[in-house]
Amino acid sequence: MKTRKLGNSGLEVSAIGLGCMGMSFGYGPAHDKNEMIKVIRAAVEQGVTFFDTAEVYGPFINEELVGEALAPFKGKVTIATKFGFEIDHQLMKHIGINSRPENIKRVAEAALKRLKVDAIDLFYQHRVDPNVPIEEVAGAVKDLIKEGKVKHFGLSEAGANTIRKAHAEQAVTALQSEYSLWTRQHEKEIIPTIEALGIGLVAFSPLGKGFLTGKVEQTATFAENDIRNILPRFTQDALKANQALIELLEKLAKDRDATPAQIALAWVLAQKPWIVPIPGTTKVHRLIENNGAAAIVLSAAELQNIETASAQIEIIGGRYTEAMEKATGL
Repeated sequence: MKTRKLGNSGLEVSAIGLGCMGMSFGYGPAHDKNEMIKVIRAAVEQGVTFFDTAEVYGPFINEELVGEALAPFKGKVTIATKFGFEIDHQLMKHIGINSRPENIKRVAEAALKRLKVDAIDLFYQHRVDPNVPIEEVAGAVKDLIKEGKVKHFGLSEAGANTIRKAHAEQAVTALQSEYSLWTRQHEKEIIPTIEALGIGLVAFSPLGKGFLTGKVEQTATFAENDIRNILPRFTQDALKANQALIELLEKLAKDRDATPAQIALAWVLAQKPWIVPIPGTTKVHRLIENNGAAAIVLSAAELQNIETASAQIEIIGGRYTEAMEKATGL
């Protein structure tokens, strides 16, 4: 597995990471813990050194899973986790956002225990909190870095102005935001901003929550606790309308003896050398497939072909509901 550096920070990780959320949260019932430990450890065997989790995934159970799975590889892997939600410990669900400094520090202490580490490698603000100045958020993480409890500071789904203000207080190593062939709105302002500041991009949902694999049927329905059940792009009308993008990927994949998922990931990797996609999976064979994308280098002609063809395709449906989009801080 090739490696990449996240911006100018010096943090070097595998070119493709593993998003662990779906193992416990977001896409239906939590999967068997022992089976997921096997998947995470298989990723390490394949050269993956970058793993993504968060306090809110579960809550808590995903961090515990990742901590247990990666305990034998202490010091050899990079684990990213996140703060920024208010969690009701009795209901075991998040009930709002909370990036007050005292909560950030409380979350860090708990995450250290669940992840079984001495320091959090990369600590993201999960969502911008409009009630707490970003300078205070950055300052709280700066304190944790001084204390040796956190190594790198990150933001997720933040706007350009927020990124600049945070970075001025404490260097931001990485921005984690959604980026894929069908989610490209960050190209206008966000990506130029982080490039100018020397901040890396960690691309979540690089396979469009599974859509870009070409394995989601046009008539697909989703479980009640599967986030796709409420997303505008996953209505049956939208799934049918957006098949043109799958047809493009399938054609390119056939030419390269690859899969649509591999082409979609190779496209993300080709955009900038400091972008690291973190596809998620619960299956070892899909893990192998995804990681195979790191060896696919798309030519300038192929990239231009994708650009020209995809420009003719209108993506139907928003990536989030209106309320979810409003909560991103963009």
